[in-house]
Amino acid sequence: MIVVTTESIPGYKVEKVLGSAFGVVVRSRGIGGNITAALRSIKGGEVVEYTEMLEDARKSAIDRLVQNAHAMGANAVIMMRFDSSEIGQSMSEIVAYGTAVVVCEDERA
Repeated sequence: MIVVTTESIPGYKVEKVLGSAFGVVVRSRGIGGNITAALRSIKGGEVVEYTEMLEDARKSAIDRLVQNAHAMGANAVIMMRFDSSEIGQSMSEIVAYGTAVVVCEDERA
């Protein structure tokens, strides 16, 4: 499945717009990760434990977006974006969303 952040895909034309597709992930660090991250934040700098958690969550959100778009009959997602928020003090929500479309190769390209 093609997933892009742009309105169009070079060399392809949109045949059909199927609608909004999304993938949602909510993640929380375990108590050990939270303690390690808290200690790391005392001295400043990157908190690797949270960076890794959020990178993994984004990948999972994209995977779920692709599954949702595929279930709708799409072969591509255009205008993909991420949104995130915190739930309480220990959880992060990551949403990947975009427009599910059916594309075909543009013979004029």
